[in-house]
Amino acid sequence: MDWDAAKLKELIAKYGESHGGELFNPQFRRVADKIFSKSGTRLAPYSGIPTFLTAPYMEIDNDKPDFKDLQVAMIGMPMDLGVTNRNGSRFGPRALRTIERIGPYNHVLDCAPVHDLRVADIGDVSFRSRYRLEMSHEDIERRVGQIVDAGVLPLSIGGDHSITHPILKAVGKKRPVGMIHIDAHCDTGGAYDLTKFHHGGPFRNAVLDGVLDPTRTIQIGIRGAAEYLWEFSYESGMTVIHAEEVTGLGIPAIIARARQIIGDGPTYLSFDIDSLDPSFAPGTGTPEIGGLTTREVLDLIRGLKGMNIVGGDVVEVAPQYDSTTNTAHAGAQMLFEILSLMVFSPAISGGKSDA
Repeated sequence: MDWDAAKLKELIAKYGESHGGELFNPQFRRVADKIFSKSGTRLAPYSGIPTFLTAPYMEIDNDKPDFKDLQVAMIGMPMDLGVTNRNGSRFGPRALRTIERIGPYNHVLDCAPVHDLRVADIGDVSFRSRYRLEMSHEDIERRVGQIVDAGVLPLSIGGDHSITHPILKAVGKKRPVGMIHIDAHCDTGGAYDLTKFHHGGPFRNAVLDGVLDPTRTIQIGIRGAAEYLWEFSYESGMTVIHAEEVTGLGIPAIIARARQIIGDGPTYLSFDIDSLDPSFAPGTGTPEIGGLTTREVLDLIRGLKGMNIVGGDVVEVAPQYDSTTNTAHAGAQMLFEILSLMVFSPAISGGKSDA
């Protein structure tokens, strides 16, 4: 069949001289108007000073913090003193900042989070010492405490997974929170090598500190040979879904289970890059084969839309083990997805959950 000449003429008249931001579908135009200038140009993805998801940078004083009207603060935590295997996740925040072309539009959730929220990259935690793990945790708790006290949601980029314990101490200090934890490991191990603050034990510590509700915690993607270390997860009442169960259960059923367990209460979302199979994300300190796919995790996170997300993190990206940058790219995409969830979180006053 010959091409419809009338249709072609119509398309030429409508689009022949239009610029990239000149769109006619109201849904698409709403997004384009936030991104393109009136002349039809937008910032090149490789230009400017790198920030998380190309968000604005905002410098916040350590001693007299003023977050103005910010709703979400993205903050780097370049610290990996708690690793038990390969280090290097201290380079994670820098790697994620350099990733280009994540967003700005989430077509599945229909939002442009950097534009729909008042969000900024507020830099990195200022650590007093690069050598002292417990002091670094104190620095994290203090900084995240400032964010929470200002009524701002923290979105943190590590760094090893030990950072989540002090984050939860700040986020859950008024009431324990629930958690959706996507990881290859439960991270509920006990003390060894003279410390309990390593990256294999943050969630045991958080429960024992009274800031994490284990009965409102679900751990997804768990696998590997360390199952015997995760007794605390089962004893405390956490729900554990192993990677081997994911295909049989299906992502929709796992989402439904998470919603049932978590309910409407305040919820933290922690994403460890090693939840992904090493074929997708080799750049991490403790890789485990047989992991989740990027599409499975995207579907899982997007399925949490509307939940009461009060904070989140992306951890354990160690970019030096991946020359392709695929690991950092996957980490940045998951960061974008968590930020997208915050657009619809009841924790954001005046946000889309109120619409």
